Amino acid sequence: MSFDRLPARPGLGLKPQHYAQIIADKPELGFFEVHAENYMGEGGPPHRYLGAICEHYPLSLHGVGLSIGGQNALDQEHLQRLRRLVDQYRPESFSEHLAWSSHDEGYFNDLLPVPYTSETLHRVANHVDQVQQVLGRRMLLENPSTYVLFAESTIDEVDFLDAIVRRTGCGLLLDVNNVMVSAVNHRLDPHAYIDRFPIEHVGEIHLAGYDETTDEAGERLLIDAHGSRVRPDVFALYRHTIARTGALPTLIEWDNNVPGFDVLMDEVRLVDDVLAGTAEQRLAS
Repeated sequence: MSFDRLPARPGLGLKPQHYAQIIADKPELGFFEVHAENYMGEGGPPHRYLGAICEHYPLSLHGVGLSIGGQNALDQEHLQRLRRLVDQYRPESFSEHLAWSSHDEGYFNDLLPVPYTSETLHRVANHVDQVQQVLGRRMLLENPSTYVLFAESTIDEVDFLDAIVRRTGCGLLLDVNNVMVSAVNHRLDPHAYIDRFPIEHVGEIHLAGYDETTDEAGERLLIDAHGSRVRPDVFALYRHTIARTGALPTLIEWDNNVPGFDVLMDEVRLVDDVLAGTAEQRLAS
């Protein structure tokens, strides 16, 4: 079973409005990431551009539609389409969410959370095993952003993720913005979460911008919006994370209100500074 080979550098989500500029300028980046479901069609301009870009950059494939946490069996047709995509582009990494998005014949646009119970643990582990067997490679499972806590949960989230890793041999995608969103929403310490996280299994990190509002009690409520720059508190938490993990592939997610490519490259330079600073500290020690 193959493992992740992304360079420990910043990466960006690949957006159609930037195809031509990327091919023309070949910006200094570690990798690009795409949502698998956007490339499951047969041929056409998206595949032509992705193929051209993959000649120069490593690729991370990020799934949003497997419904790993769902109660139903995995959609085998979807899984086979994913297998064909993996075989076609040979991405250096594949990841999915610890969430569900389908039930019976219905499909939801949101990634919905799961209760952390022994039953859910067994189901998610079985689904991860199936995905890895079909794809013939290790996958990464991403920690969610959450807005409610389940009364029936009996397992802490970090312990749940660690148990999935131990049962399946999968890796983890640590979304630092999701950590911040969930921690603020549930009045928890995000640094304590990172300090307990099984970092030895992390193959990729995600950063993004959140939106902020207030709940019915007037308390802060963060929303995982992916439509703005990475917030300063998330960058501070990222520095704390990298101090533990060392340099890791780090994606800047910006899926809504996508700006010009120069704005995204500003974010890339901030990540580069963090990674370079960590490398210098380790050399000095």
